[in-house]
Amino acid sequence: MSLDILALQSHFLEVGLLGPKAVRYGGPDEVLLCSSGPHSHLAEYSILCGPSRRRVLVRQPKNMESAQTHSPLQGEIFLHQEKNTFTAQVEEWKHGCWYHSTSVFANGLDELMEKLRDITPNESFVQSPKTKIPQGPFWSGSFAYDMVQWTQPLRLQHQPEDGELLTIMWLIERMVVQHRDDESMSVYALENDTWADEANTNLEIYPKLRSLEPPQQSQETSSLTDQSHETIIDDIRESIRDGQMYQVNVGRWWDGKLNEHPRHIFQRLSEKNPAPFSAFILAPDLGFSLACSSPESLIRCDGSKVFTAPIKGTRPRGENSEKEEMLREEMIHDEKERAEHRMLVDLMRNDIATVSKVGSIQVERFDVEAYTHVQHLVTHLSGELEDGKNGIDAVQSVFPGGSITGCPRTVVCAAIDEIEQRPRSFWTGSIGWIDVHSGACSLNIAIRTLIAKKQRKQWFGSIAAGGGITIGSDPKTEVEEAKWKAAALREACGWMERQQSSLPAGKLATHPLHIEAPPKTMRVGKVDVIDGNEDCSGGILLIDNLDSFTLNIAHAVSGLGRDVSVLKSRNGHPHSNWSTEDVKHLIERINPTHIILGPGPGKPTDSPLTMAIASSALSEDISIPLLGICLGHQAIGLAAGMQVIRSENGPVHGSPRQCVHDGKGLFSGIESPTPFTRYNSLCVVESHPNQLVVTAAEEGNQMIMGLHHATLPIHSVQFHPESVGSQNGLQLLQNFLSIEADA
Repeated sequence: MSLDILALQSHFLEVGLLGPKAVRYGGPDEVLLCSSGPHSHLAEYSILCGPSRRRVLVRQPKNMESAQTHSPLQGEIFLHQEKNTFTAQVEEWKHGCWYHSTSVFANGLDELMEKLRDITPNESFVQSPKTKIPQGPFWSGSFAYDMVQWTQPLRLQHQPEDGELLTIMWLIERMVVQHRDDESMSVYALENDTWADEANTNLEIYPKLRSLEPPQQSQETSSLTDQSHETIIDDIRESIRDGQMYQVNVGRWWDGKLNEHPRHIFQRLSEKNPAPFSAFILAPDLGFSLACSSPESLIRCDGSKVFTAPIKGTRPRGENSEKEEMLREEMIHDEKERAEHRMLVDLMRNDIATVSKVGSIQVERFDVEAYTHVQHLVTHLSGELEDGKNGIDAVQSVFPGGSITGCPRTVVCAAIDEIEQRPRSFWTGSIGWIDVHSGACSLNIAIRTLIAKKQRKQWFGSIAAGGGITIGSDPKTEVEEAKWKAAALREACGWMERQQSSLPAGKLATHPLHIEAPPKTMRVGKVDVIDGNEDCSGGILLIDNLDSFTLNIAHAVSGLGRDVSVLKSRNGHPHSNWSTEDVKHLIERINPTHIILGPGPGKPTDSPLTMAIASSALSEDISIPLLGICLGHQAIGLAAGMQVIRSENGPVHGSPRQCVHDGKGLFSGIESPTPFTRYNSLCVVESHPNQLVVTAAEEGNQMIMGLHHATLPIHSVQFHPESVGSQNGLQLLQNFLSIEADA
């Protein structure tokens, strides 16, 4: 592992190329994007940013209206489609201080970065960097998790304090890049940059990084006791049983005094817990710093493709190679871990689908990635950018990352707010860079992160760690996992002695696994999101019930040659009384050939429009072929007089289950039994004779997996045909699309 970039940073601070001695070039702020550990497909380069002359700050707006009191864990959630405008303060470095220059008003991360184009030089660096590295001036810094207020249709019940820092970005016009393939250093800057000249002179003469003394011990406090942490996990599992959500990532905080500068803590992290997406940020005048040792990428874009690498599934390293292999195999074959990971892959496929061409989303690789103390399951996804879309649009779509929120994301972001009862600040936010002209970007997920704030002369720190809670989570195990995820940071801060950590350590390594890929499509058709007031002609109407997989369905159907109109059913202001006439008028305006009632959290009655369409179809007020998926399936069953109850065998989320079917209709040409992926806590059961016929059931427990109407073109499935775990899902959707209205 090379720490040369940290040694160079230290040297630049001493010779006046960074920090307080470099004020003739720009502000004393520091930004280092550091790929620690050995060179790999993850750790390809590090960027040491030179002094900046311009930065942007976003703070929590004063007197911003908070959310109505609600309990997402109990199925109560209030959405807010209209986002409040926030103000970004643009500051310039002059006369030895940061001065307010102008203000930028925006209602999303995408709009903010697009408006920064006007003040960003559209030039190229004198020397052309490698393609994965910014080619000219770019913005680098961090978005706090609490920017979720502008990426999701939510207002927080526990908002940051007025004026709390939410975003800090610097305009970078000069940098040193460490190329990890050969550990060489290169300076990149605009023409006639005197800093670059001095930096080049110093590249070959910097000393090795000085070792640090062990940190002085200090006291920490925790936001939770082990018992209260376990209670929260039990509460989440009960909510999952009720069908309100599939998985929630809940965090636990540690706070304490720091007896040394955050830069020293970052050095310790880089030495003891190297990670490919590490970062160090310092704004001295704000008394603010971030020290991050993250293994996880949020998003990367090269201008034509978008990449993401969701991490889910964790085991510690082993004391020896045999023990490590045993733990690795245990994780690979653990149904809970694989289901949780599959769920995240499906979620991230959905997220990048907002900016990707139909049929272009691919699984590039599936690995076990082993870091210093832990090993994870990681899937690398890519998609070809849709015309007119770029990395800035992708950031808005995927933030905050699904691996540190859960699924369905909008619901669980509201649940996290309810559970944690404090803003997350920059933990689980993102650190990286964005080229606002090309749309290229690379951002991490800020886990394993110290948030440091200085009060007078004393630094204080906050760190957090957590895990994704599913129905299969063991509370005691999850509590211990959160503690050892935080162990390296707590040690580096001097809050726990090294010997208290029993985690084995090892070098970064990757182990390729068999890829579970999404079904191939034909790359035709288009997808539009509508509000229901448009006059459309033909195509497929897909009702979005606030699920995180809706666009996966849309892309699958579009990939079969059909245009898809996605209508959001739960927009925060649901039509409480959808009459038959209301539904008929809606369908007449959109004029679809087929209707799909999509999945979603909660009960079917939480979506009045879905229930109204199901009822209208069953009463023959509309005669268009209808397919219900998951919640849509339950809505059709409920409208026909069936019962919707908790699954007697417990929730299943992200696991393929063998499905026995009749081989007709939706299942024509599909072998029986065949695996389809379930995401459900509730199910339909027959209560008395009705118009629906059971067409499929889960092997072994006879849970109803498929229904169709005896005489009408109405079909439904409990599972998710669009999932990566449903390899015959595309055939099923094709079978549905072949059904005619007069069938």
